[in-house]
Amino acid sequence: MTSLSEPELALGAVTAVIAVVALLLALLCRKHVRRGRKMEAALKSAEARVLGMETAAKSAEARVQSAEAGRLGAESRADEAEARAGMFRDEVSHLASVRLPALALHLISSHHPVPGLLHEDATEPKDVELLDSVLELVSGIVLKERRRVDAAARAALRGASQDSQALSYRLQTELDALQKEFTGSRSLTHKVLTADHLNEQNLRLIQRTAIVCGAWPGHVRKDTYVTEIVTGASSRLRGFERVKINSRLGATDVGIVGRAAEPVAVACTELMANALEHSRDDLAVDVSLVKTGNGSVCITVDDAGKGMTPEAVARGARLISAEQHEVMLTELGDPPSQGFAAIGRLVADHGFHVSIDNPSPYGGVRAVVTIPPNLLTSIDEEAAPPSVMAPLPVMAPRADIRPASAADDAPAADDAAGASRPRTPAPGTAAELPQRRRRVHAAPTGEVTAPTHRAPDPERSRDAWSDFQKGLESGQNGTDLEETQ
Repeated sequence: MTSLSEPELALGAVTAVIAVVALLLALLCRKHVRRGRKMEAALKSAEARVLGMETAAKSAEARVQSAEAGRLGAESRADEAEARAGMFRDEVSHLASVRLPALALHLISSHHPVPGLLHEDATEPKDVELLDSVLELVSGIVLKERRRVDAAARAALRGASQDSQALSYRLQTELDALQKEFTGSRSLTHKVLTADHLNEQNLRLIQRTAIVCGAWPGHVRKDTYVTEIVTGASSRLRGFERVKINSRLGATDVGIVGRAAEPVAVACTELMANALEHSRDDLAVDVSLVKTGNGSVCITVDDAGKGMTPEAVARGARLISAEQHEVMLTELGDPPSQGFAAIGRLVADHGFHVSIDNPSPYGGVRAVVTIPPNLLTSIDEEAAPPSVMAPLPVMAPRADIRPASAADDAPAADDAAGASRPRTPAPGTAAELPQRRRRVHAAPTGEVTAPTHRAPDPERSRDAWSDFQKGLESGQNGTDLEETQ
């Protein structure tokens, strides 16, 4: 083994040093690479954390914005709820202070309207339904209570009216007996007749109130002549002398059946009372009796007053209609006007008809009472002669149609027949006006018989003329007495 020389040893040492240095450099480089990787990883981690923080910040900002929007939405909803609550409070206040009082007036008269909502367009449908349900509930309660109170008032008035009516009928009976049995001075007789007439007027008012309260007229009649019904109806009124009755029935035996006689008399009385009340004291009231082609009888009352407004006519027509609903006493005014209400109840119960919707030819109101054939009858004038105060029917003249050859023999025939046949007036003369004629039964053909006359009854004639004279004196004295007062 040879020994190495110094240069070789130095070269080896240098090589070794270089190897060590290279190794150290490799190790150092590796360390720096690792450190760089760690630093890069840390940097990436830091970047990731930064990105996460940015994302979190953005998320937090979004949450903040969402919270702010939620807060603003809550404030808006709160404001809207407060506005809606304020409108509802206004509607409730308007309901309590305006709509409910208007509803109470509307239930009395339809001329008073019920106002609507204050904010009808902005109010929720549920709130509108709730407020309307309050109106309906209050309306039902008020109507129910009014009907209960009205029924109690009707019962009280009906009982009081029936008692007063019975006493008035007893007083009427006593006064009638006093008139027939007592004969005294003219002044005392006039006072008795005046008391009787005042009692008759008082009885009419009581009877009208009783009928409105649901009672029957309180007087039972037998079959009565139509003319007597109308004449008796006018005699119940103050100012009866202004009523002028004209009959064009064509016969004197036309009557009304007993069940409808007093109701028709009450209806005629109330219509005449309205005519007298709403026309001046110096104006007459014309009453006409006509029999129509369908067999009905019409009683027409014409006054020369100021007439009625369309609203009054509509209200009166509703009251006198047979289809009228239950009319409460509070609907008749203060003081209550009971005439039309009483007529309406009688019309509904007995089947005749009354109309007031036509104007009178004198500028006032024309009222017509139509009595159907089923309420009419024929009365035997021999068994029950009509009153001397009843108007006689006015007969229209009928011209006899004769052949030309018989015209020359007419004077001779009249001379032979005497007064058995009335002469036919010439056309264009004053005799064409309506005249009252007696009915003459036709004689058989070829025979001329003398007219037969019924033997007069002295007592009946005396009573008839006595009643006529007393009535005439009563009317004249009553008129004088009213004028002096």
